[in-house]
Amino acid sequence: MQLSLSLSKPAQHLKNPLMAASGSGSIMWFRKGLRIHDNPALEYASKGSDFVYPVFVIDPHYMEPDPKAFSPGSRLAGLNRIRFLLESLVDLDTSLKKLGSRLLILKGEPGQVLIRCLKEWGVKKLCFEYDTDPYYQALDIRVKEYASAAGIEVFSPVSHTLFNPADIIQRNGGKPPLTYQSFLKPAGQPSWASSPLLTSISSLPPVGDVGSCEISEVPSIKDLGYGDIEQEWIPFRGGESEALKRLKESISDKEWVANFEKPKGNPSAFVKPATTVLSPYLKFGCLSSRYFYQCLQDVYKNVQKHTSPPVSLAGQLLWRDFFYTVAFGTPNFDRMEGNKLCKQIPWNDDDELLAAWREARTGYPWIDAIMVQLRKWGWMHHLARHSVACFLTRGDLFLHWERGRDVFERLLIDSDWAINNGNWLWLSCSSFFYQYNRIYSPISFGKKYDPNGDYIRHFLPVLKDMPKEYIYEPWTAPPGIQRKAKCIIGRDYPKPVDLPCICMQLGVILIFTLMLVSVVYHDSASKECKRKLAEAYALNQKLNGQLSQEDLDNLRRKLEQDEDLEPKIRRQRQKVGHLT
Repeated sequence: MQLSLSLSKPAQHLKNPLMAASGSGSIMWFRKGLRIHDNPALEYASKGSDFVYPVFVIDPHYMEPDPKAFSPGSRLAGLNRIRFLLESLVDLDTSLKKLGSRLLILKGEPGQVLIRCLKEWGVKKLCFEYDTDPYYQALDIRVKEYASAAGIEVFSPVSHTLFNPADIIQRNGGKPPLTYQSFLKPAGQPSWASSPLLTSISSLPPVGDVGSCEISEVPSIKDLGYGDIEQEWIPFRGGESEALKRLKESISDKEWVANFEKPKGNPSAFVKPATTVLSPYLKFGCLSSRYFYQCLQDVYKNVQKHTSPPVSLAGQLLWRDFFYTVAFGTPNFDRMEGNKLCKQIPWNDDDELLAAWREARTGYPWIDAIMVQLRKWGWMHHLARHSVACFLTRGDLFLHWERGRDVFERLLIDSDWAINNGNWLWLSCSSFFYQYNRIYSPISFGKKYDPNGDYIRHFLPVLKDMPKEYIYEPWTAPPGIQRKAKCIIGRDYPKPVDLPCICMQLGVILIFTLMLVSVVYHDSASKECKRKLAEAYALNQKLNGQLSQEDLDNLRRKLEQDEDLEPKIRRQRQKVGHLT
């Protein structure tokens, strides 16, 4: 399938965009869906309308700086995602201007702003893409109620996903399917899949009189109050134009598309990532998932054989819809408490450990390098995400998945409410996946893909001169090697456990004794996590998942007592063994 946007020259009305409206008008409310191609809401808004108002509302609680946050950005989003959104808006505005229109930027609480626009502009239609996120569900009810009372037609098509989640749930007997395979049956083939999507628009109706509403251009980071903050170079630029460019590059390699197989792929590849990196463009709707799906079907038709769902690229789009559907149909999907799908587990609550993980100070280079890439780029390979999520929760630190989810939600440019929560539920073995004995090693997993440690050397330059024999376990490097690499463990890069500070003059024997303690840390920590999960699973089964806060507190105390008792039992066993 070829995508060609027929772009006309800017219309003359742009010289005076505030010309009075004398006929029917429509508001096209952009939230996600920041694109021209395959945008049914935009298409409908322009049909039979003399004027179309393309609107985007800058929501202060999403955009304005929060000085209390752990990284630059607003209360809800890191600066990388805000920057990506602004770039996407600039690109959309450019495309609209080529079609004889423009993007109208307003600022304020979106519901209040939209209702004011509906009052002042006298439009007959309000069009926007349907959104399943709880925030937009509540917002849309308010706006729809006003529009309905005012006699304004509302058109809100499902075009952010392949399927309407409500339809899947209805076909599944009123409940969301809880496994990928059980999702595929009611989903079937998308109803639109065999029909051509509208990917070409020649022009749009002009913008009407905006009255007293304050309209601005797309703001810059500085305009939003971030000053002259220095930003890292990021290889992903926002916008529909970049999305279509990346899509074209991805599908041009038909053999790669045909053979794509998740979860395979190299998580340490960063110069050229081992995946499409289209997730942020799908998140903001710069790329239509429906158009992506049709492009993949075209490739599959023209190759002898190809992978199939769930591992194929098309299968990944179906995974996306699966998480959207189960999230839409599950109350409290984004938390443990009150979530009927989520196992109730007495996770630890340790702000210092959380900060060490978040700030790349765990002492495990593979984990820390991933977290640096997340902070700098706002993106990392899915297997890298698996590694750090497992490490935080069921693998090593036994911290609550909600805490990790919040970090990802803030820092990822492709952070998506349904998918982010679904993946954290999965990777913490709280739902969907329950084989908690399968743990990603923070040492051997990365080494399998990148034995030389090039990924670590790039994102953790403090370790760039560490020999490859020690790059994944630098605490095992002899003192002379550490000095030669200009990286003293415990001074220039942290140890993986909170041991007392060691002076290098204490002697080789003591140092190597302490190193042995460090080496077994992951093994002992993961063993402890498995023990705790086994007991939590057993109690969940016994109480049919109906654990009260008191039940969790009692289990937590028991687990802590058992943890304290374990060293004493070991010492007693050693003593008995010695006597016999």
